[in-house]
Amino acid sequence: MSAASSAGYPESGAPRTTYTGERVVRETKPAYKTTEMIAYVAAVIATLIASAVVGDDDGGVDRFAADQAWLYVTLLTIGYMISRGLAKSGIRGQGDDTRG
Repeated sequence: MSAASSAGYPESGAPRTTYTGERVVRETKPAYKTTEMIAYVAAVIATLIASAVVGDDDGGVDRFAADQAWLYVTLLTIGYMISRGLAKSGIRGQGDDTRG
C-alpha cells in the first residue's frame, strides 16, 4: 500500500525549493541614529562656534584661528570614521554566506 501525496509535497514536508533562508540581522544602527553621530555633529558645531567667538587679544593675535578650527574638525571626522568602521567591522554582509 502506498501513501498518496500532492505533487511536489512529499510526506516529509514542503519541498526544498520553498526554503527562504535565514533572516538577516544587522548588529549596528544606521549612522544617523547613533549617539556617536550626535556627539560628532555637536563637537564640530562647538569647534566652529568657538573659533568664531574667540577673537583677537590685546596684541591683535587671533587665539583660535579658522585654520586651527578646521584642523580640529578634520581630526574629529577621522575619529568618527574610524569609530564607525570599528562598529561595522564585525558585521557579515548579505554576500558573505558561506553555506552551499
